[in-house]
Amino acid sequence: MNTPSPPTAEPPPTARELLAFYLEAGVDCALLEEPPNRLLDPEIATPPPVAAPTANIRRPPPAPAAIPRAPAATAPAPDVAIASARDAARTAPTLEALRALLETFDGCALKQTATRLVFADGNPQARIMFVGEAPGRDEDLEGIPFIGRSGKLLDRMIGAIGLDRTTAYITNVIPWRPPGNRDPSPQETQICLPFIKRQIELVDPDVLVCLGKPSSHAVLELKDGIMRTRGRWHNYDTGTRTIRAMAMFHPAYLLRQPIHKRLAWQDLRAISKALDAATSAPAT
Repeated sequence: MNTPSPPTAEPPPTARELLAFYLEAGVDCALLEEPPNRLLDPEIATPPPVAAPTANIRRPPPAPAAIPRAPAATAPAPDVAIASARDAARTAPTLEALRALLETFDGCALKQTATRLVFADGNPQARIMFVGEAPGRDEDLEGIPFIGRSGKLLDRMIGAIGLDRTTAYITNVIPWRPPGNRDPSPQETQICLPFIKRQIELVDPDVLVCLGKPSSHAVLELKDGIMRTRGRWHNYDTGTRTIRAMAMFHPAYLLRQPIHKRLAWQDLRAISKALDAATSAPAT
């Protein structure tokens, strides 16, 4: 009688296969350069030695107490960070100064896990400004907003009305990528909000376009979903000027729901007409 041969063990996964699995699971960034050895951590208490029962044994003098390490720096409380961001943002006289402030600002925990700051792209003198929510993986690696799949679609969208990155200014509400591309928390958004508001003031565009619901809620303070708010004109007050503003679909949403590209095209045509009207309007 033939006995069945035992099943052969599957070979262990390769490093490439493990990296692909981690990426699919959303693990695409490391918080430390090397894994820490917890067994060598001096903060881990070791059990005291058991004393010998003999009372006449001379014991060595006790070792001096270890000097405690300084606690690691932690992010300030959200209300403190928001107030600090508000005070810092209003002091920036130029976009270059605002970027420098963000490079040194430590009030948002997202900075600790991001690869680099993603400030803006395009022409600072542009008459139109696009504001998304937060950078993704590609943007985090390159430090430039909207360069992934959604960025390529945005380039085609604005190209359809005669614009490109030399005639438009592109940025996000959040300048650091949330780990795993998760949604920014309300506290993180409020901490970053003073900086994007100051950025809008400094660019001073004729038309402001908020891409997606999170951006329109944060910047324009809208409450409804993007399907109800898109395509409508709103006023954005900088304190010295009122800017025409519109919410429209984020390119990432259009990649998932291409049927709505027709509505996005309607919004782009309305934006193009508004730019033409601002050009022909007499200077005041």
